[in-house]
Amino acid sequence: MKEKFQKYFKGDTAVWIIVMFLSLVSMLTVYSATGTLAYKKMGGNSLFYLIRHGSFLLFGIGIIFVIHRIDFRIFKKLTKLLLYLSVGLLIFTLLSGVRLNSASRWVSIMGVQFQTSDLAKITLVMYVAMVLGDNQDKIDDPKAAFWPIVKWVGVICLLIFGADFSTAAMLFFICCVIMYIGGIKLALLGKLFGCIFAGFAFMLLLAYAVPQISNIGRVATIKARIESFIGKGEHSDAEHDFQADHSKMAIVHGGITGQGPGNSTQRNFLPHPYSDFIYAIIVEEWGLLGGLFVLVLYMFLLFRVRVIVKGCRSSFGTFLCIGLGISLVIQAFINMAVAVNLFPVTGQTLPFVSMGGTSVIFTSLAFGIILNVSRHSANGDLAVQESVIDKNETKTDN
Repeated sequence: MKEKFQKYFKGDTAVWIIVMFLSLVSMLTVYSATGTLAYKKMGGNSLFYLIRHGSFLLFGIGIIFVIHRIDFRIFKKLTKLLLYLSVGLLIFTLLSGVRLNSASRWVSIMGVQFQTSDLAKITLVMYVAMVLGDNQDKIDDPKAAFWPIVKWVGVICLLIFGADFSTAAMLFFICCVIMYIGGIKLALLGKLFGCIFAGFAFMLLLAYAVPQISNIGRVATIKARIESFIGKGEHSDAEHDFQADHSKMAIVHGGITGQGPGNSTQRNFLPHPYSDFIYAIIVEEWGLLGGLFVLVLYMFLLFRVRVIVKGCRSSFGTFLCIGLGISLVIQAFINMAVAVNLFPVTGQTLPFVSMGGTSVIFTSLAFGIILNVSRHSANGDLAVQESVIDKNETKTDN
């Protein structure tokens, strides 16, 4: 049985198992969270959203299968093209994108809507991995890796910041973690963090000192969410207080073993029980044990990423796998922290669990690349192949 599975599904078997368990959790919870909504909006068809979400999950698993079978080094050659494309799409999104929750985050191309920041996240991680991998022999020189990375991190994060502060902040932090692992001096990263923190603090101070500034971009939303989290009474955001309160109710109702599948009550009150607050529904129905099971799945993914990179002989593959693995796990931790009120409301989805076509597709792409790296690491000959290709490219350039 194991031989048949590994014949078609290459790479780290444990990562495949994690994907399958997350898919199962997703299907069960999305069905519970959307059943009533689908019945009301779709003429009694309570399976509508489940079927649609299941189709996206199957499509996503298909993406994982295709991506994990090709050579991941092709992404290195496409990185700069994808980077320019991401910047163009982010600018287009800010100017002419589809507005949702007072922010322009989506673009519609030929009737298909997708969130451009999801493409930018993966592309930026690929770029950081490429620069770090190519400059390991001169990593102490800030001009070799640090500044080229910071330039593009700044551009991408600033373009995302205008519509989605949480994604921009998360992406900046992830890139800094990858740079630290890649050998960038902690002193440089500390100065970068200090500058960003000082700029953000200055922006908030101005927003309080000059109320008109709150009308610029997402400044008012950022203020409201911070005030809601720290409990500033009349200055807090009632909508996000409502979300956080009902999420906490769901957690409390769940107890140790949960109310049972399909028995959530807070799904009828939470605005996004199938996406942003899906973890609260998981805990309400499956209890603390179910919540811990999902948490352990993501922690185990991080552990498997560490195992994969230990056997990887490609610098690009190593940093790419680390970056994508960390990005998935950090996003999951943020989503879960919001649900249990350890973090302000952010709007981050739970990777491969929350309902949403764009989220599932780009999460699948990340899983596919991680499995691709693990597959080549298992082969053990990638370093030799990569060295030969690099030499041939150098001769061609000359």
